[in-house]
Amino acid sequence: MKKLSARRRHPLAALVVLLFALAVTGGLYAAFAPANKAQADDAAQSLAIKEGKKLFAVGCASCHGTGGQGSSDGPSLVGVGAAAVDFQVGTGRMPAQQPGAQVPSKRNIYNNAQIDQLAAYVASLGPGPSVPDKAQYSADGADIGKGGELFRTNCAQCHNFTGKGGALTNGKFAPTLEGVDPKHIYEAMQTGPQNMPSFGDGSLSPQNKKDIVAYLGAVNGDKTASPGGMELGGLGPVTEGLFGYIFGLGACVAVAIWVAARTTKAKKS
Repeated sequence: MKKLSARRRHPLAALVVLLFALAVTGGLYAAFAPANKAQADDAAQSLAIKEGKKLFAVGCASCHGTGGQGSSDGPSLVGVGAAAVDFQVGTGRMPAQQPGAQVPSKRNIYNNAQIDQLAAYVASLGPGPSVPDKAQYSADGADIGKGGELFRTNCAQCHNFTGKGGALTNGKFAPTLEGVDPKHIYEAMQTGPQNMPSFGDGSLSPQNKKDIVAYLGAVNGDKTASPGGMELGGLGPVTEGLFGYIFGLGACVAVAIWVAARTTKAKKS
């Protein structure tokens, strides 16, 4: 009995062992566990900015300045946001091929990863519109009828009522929106590239933009039917009137000549 009594553990011994085990486990986890997700995201963002700065120095700094502050050859990019870069570079407008009244779209020279890096760097220069996610410009949950109404009110004056584009002054033009990536249409409304005004969320809400994108997809889609028959490029009453004038007047002249010829022959006989 004395031996058993001598070997009896202190009541707090088990608690001390448990706390020691927890401390060791926590230390091992902190040493070997993967980095916190927020830290990993910050590291990835920092790397994207670093790589984007390198790309910017090669392809953009000659016009926009080494720090994006702008120059006589290009505007400041401070505060334009990632969406502006994604639109301009993603559509091939930037880097510009040559100066002119308006920079047209062309095949872009950067891949998606490089565009994201350039956008991250420019976004780091100042706050601005971010690149929209797919849910913002997809047709899911969009009101196509409302989008058509908004487009005819805000956009048709330049882009035509189905987005076929049109001429502006001094060599400028509103480009066609047919076949344009929905994301780029949304970004154009966000940022107002070149001659286009920007439509912030105060003038066109995110849902309004979504509706407009869905409308353009509906009227310019591959399966879109033209209930009026031949659409003549969808350029509106000017084209239709010209078509009617040339062919309609031509048909009238042809009929008049035919009638006159038949009348002359009838008199001779």
